[in-house]
Amino acid sequence: MKIALLGGSGRIGGHLLSWALESGHEVQALARDPQALATVRQPAAAGGPGGGSLVTTAGDALDASAVAAVIRGTDAVLSALGPRGAKSPDLLAGAARNITAGMAQAGVRRLICVSAAGAFIQGDPDTGALTKAILPRIFARPFADTRQMEAVIRASDLDWTLVRATRLVNTAGTGRYRVRPDYPPPRGRKIARADVADFIERALLDDDWVHAAPSLGY
Repeated sequence: MKIALLGGSGRIGGHLLSWALESGHEVQALARDPQALATVRQPAAAGGPGGGSLVTTAGDALDASAVAAVIRGTDAVLSALGPRGAKSPDLLAGAARNITAGMAQAGVRRLICVSAAGAFIQGDPDTGALTKAILPRIFARPFADTRQMEAVIRASDLDWTLVRATRLVNTAGTGRYRVRPDYPPPRGRKIARADVADFIERALLDDDWVHAAPSLGY
C-alpha cells in the first residue's frame, strides 16, 4: 500500500512510520525537518524484500502545495499531527483543509486522522460537571482547533475516521485497549501513543470505523 503520512516525526507518527516500513508499505511523508525522520526506527531491509520504502518531502502541513504533492499517487492518508498551541493555534484545521483538498485532487478517499476526546468532553455522559467546567478552559485553543479540524473533515465526502485519543502517555503499547464511538469507554482516561498507532494500523487494513469517531482508552 502507498501511504501519505503527516506528523511522522511525532511520537504517534513515529510508531506509524516504523510499522509501515516494517510491513512493506511505501510511505510518502511530509516533514518540516526531513532529518527528524532519520531517527525513526526503520527495517534493516528497507527497500528490499519485506521492507518498505520512504520518500520524504520537506514542507509544512499549512502549505497546500506540499500537502498535495505528498498525497498524490497514494492509496490512503494518515495524519498524526498534534496541536502547536500559541505558535500555530489553527494548525489542525488548516492542515485538514489542505488534506481534504489534496485528496480530492488526487482521487484518494481513505483518511485516518488523530483527534482528541477532550475536545468533545461537554457531550460525554460519563464525565463529571467539574471536569467539564475546568478542562475546556485550560485547553480552549487546542480543543477549538480540534473541533474545527473534525468539522472540515466531516464536511468532505472522503472515507474518514477520526481517532479520538484520551490522555496520551509514553508507556509501551499493550494492544489491549477499549474503543467506544464518540466518547471514551467508562473510566478509560488514558492511552499510550503506541496503542493509538496500533488502532490506526488495524483500522486502515480492515477498513473499519469509516465515517466514525472511535475514542480509545484503557
